Amino acid sequence: MGKPDNKKIGIIAGSGQFPIIFSERAKENGFSVYVVAYVNHADPEVEENAEAVEWLHIGQVKKLIKFFKKNGVNEAVMIGAIKKTKVISEIKPDLKAIAMVAGMKNTHDDGIMSAFARGLEKEGITIRPSTFLLPDLLAAPGCWTKRKPSKTEKADIELGWKIAKEVGRLDIGQCVVVSEGSVLAVEAIDGTDATIARGGKLGRGNAVVVKVCKPNQDTRFDIPAIGKSTIETMYNSGATVLTVEAGKAVVFNKSEMISCADKYGISIIAQLDE
Repeated sequence: MGKPDNKKIGIIAGSGQFPIIFSERAKENGFSVYVVAYVNHADPEVEENAEAVEWLHIGQVKKLIKFFKKNGVNEAVMIGAIKKTKVISEIKPDLKAIAMVAGMKNTHDDGIMSAFARGLEKEGITIRPSTFLLPDLLAAPGCWTKRKPSKTEKADIELGWKIAKEVGRLDIGQCVVVSEGSVLAVEAIDGTDATIARGGKLGRGNAVVVKVCKPNQDTRFDIPAIGKSTIETMYNSGATVLTVEAGKAVVFNKSEMISCADKYGISIIAQLDE
């Protein structure tokens, strides 16, 4: 018995394992998967569970819409990281993309992504939350590791949380690194791993990493993500605590991540926003 026509989902895929995990889960749930994969960002493995794939450069919106419409796709998710340092040199905006952002007061990440989503919805393609098939990946509250934060680290978490929320409100980034009451690094265009590396080096083995969802974040896209590689970066940089926002961060390979953190003596905390 064939799949019903309405069981189709589009994936607009950036880098990392999230698009691959989502495509696997979608297929398990009976969806036919159609992927728009961004050149120099998406992993070729994203093709494995797809009925059809279109490789495009960021900004080729008209071709993206044409691909989805040709395949009868009216729902899609935007998943995976976009290496912002590459976008400036690689973006190839067509007239459709330019029209979507024309008249915007600013071109911050959230504004562009929301304008893109609105533009697709006008074309009959609804953008769904990236976690709608993967609620089990959302961070559960609590301390996940054997080691709990020290009193000093708890104070740094509190400070880091306030700073990260303010930085997020300004749509600059989602992550900060703090040590003994001082902000060592703030995420910008270079991304989370580079932020951890910068801050960890300055912290000299005593740095707290805080990564939160932006206060006005559209959780359909750009939701914070962590995994084993985050812990490896922290260990190599000398960071000792990772704090994320419970219910608003995606966690990849959680058991492996926790085992790695326990091995290195790193504490992982997920807490709700007050």
